[in-house]
Amino acid sequence: MNDLISPYDLGEFQVAENAYKIRVGDLVSKAQKELKLRLLQSNIEACGIVVSLTTSKTRFNGERYWFLCPICKHRVGIVYKHPTSEIIGCRSCLGLKYKAQRYKGMIESTI
Repeated sequence: MNDLISPYDLGEFQVAENAYKIRVGDLVSKAQKELKLRLLQSNIEACGIVVSLTTSKTRFNGERYWFLCPICKHRVGIVYKHPTSEIIGCRSCLGLKYKAQRYKGMIESTI
């Protein structure tokens, strides 16, 4: 007598493990990589001056993105526009100092 139902007699059904997966995180990651590549291939204009981008490898096979200073061509994380002129460059080339460096040794608090 074959009238008994077994767990395997449920008919054909599809399982998620056999389907092609599209993850939103994968799409975002791919878009970010394409955007970074396009940024590296282009030059960025800052206040009328072209500033190039470059990369360096990190310790765990990642990439770090840098500006190339238009004056000295060193990798820098920040480029500045000089406060009194239209020159764009790194802090070192423009002779800029942080406030803490400028007033080093002065008493800043009042008693």
